[in-house]
Amino acid sequence: MEPVAVPQTTPSRALVRRPARNLAEGLLTHIERTEVDPALAEMQWRGYVAALAAEGWEIIEVEVAPELPDSVFIEDAVIMFGDIAVVASPGAQTRRGETAGAEAAVTSLGIPVQHLELPGTLDGGDVLKVGRTVYVGRSLRTNDEGIDQLRGILAPRGYTVVAVPISRALHLKTAVTALPDGTVIGFPPLVDDPSVFENFLPVPEAHGTAVVVLDDRTVLMSSAAPRSAELFAQRGYRVVTVDISEFEKLEGCVTCLSVRVR
Repeated sequence: MEPVAVPQTTPSRALVRRPARNLAEGLLTHIERTEVDPALAEMQWRGYVAALAAEGWEIIEVEVAPELPDSVFIEDAVIMFGDIAVVASPGAQTRRGETAGAEAAVTSLGIPVQHLELPGTLDGGDVLKVGRTVYVGRSLRTNDEGIDQLRGILAPRGYTVVAVPISRALHLKTAVTALPDGTVIGFPPLVDDPSVFENFLPVPEAHGTAVVVLDDRTVLMSSAAPRSAELFAQRGYRVVTVDISEFEKLEGCVTCLSVRVR
């Protein structure tokens, strides 16, 4: 009998970037600055990476950027859309040095790259993908030109780009993310217009807005939002929690700390 060929599957991969030594100097827009403990932040980052690895994700470290305080928030530098990567055009001038390392990492994986260019600006944290719909926050960091450039890249690939007003939070994904079934979740005081989203579920805590979809039944989220975690568990999801308090002091969340390559 001829042996049966077993299809080879590519493991899910997560790009991460170690915190810079000057992490505490990261930019803030909508919250007051409080003291960040660098040693605790490093420990929490390791815990976040370990949680991804424990769920079967292959971890790929992007080269550290020791002088760029916000560089740990790797999601802002590059965005995945299926089998292509789009290199962002950061809205904050001090963050524009972050993209080179992110681009080098995805290129090393053999992933084709597209670029957004100034005067267009767009941060990856303003991009929420729900099926073939791509919601993009029009925020302090992302402008209409950046959104139009992204639409030009994605429309031929079958995506619909929807601009979303964001004035109450740093990024769109500070205010909303989505569960595996496509339900958009958000903390109402941070959401300008929930009616933009076809299915919107309010959550009871500000830190409950962000989930990383690990698989069809599992999400990763902050341990600072236990009532939101219970809400998701009641909907049948397995919830993995991590403590990222030091990154939350810098307007970060679980989605910001990795780029998922599926």
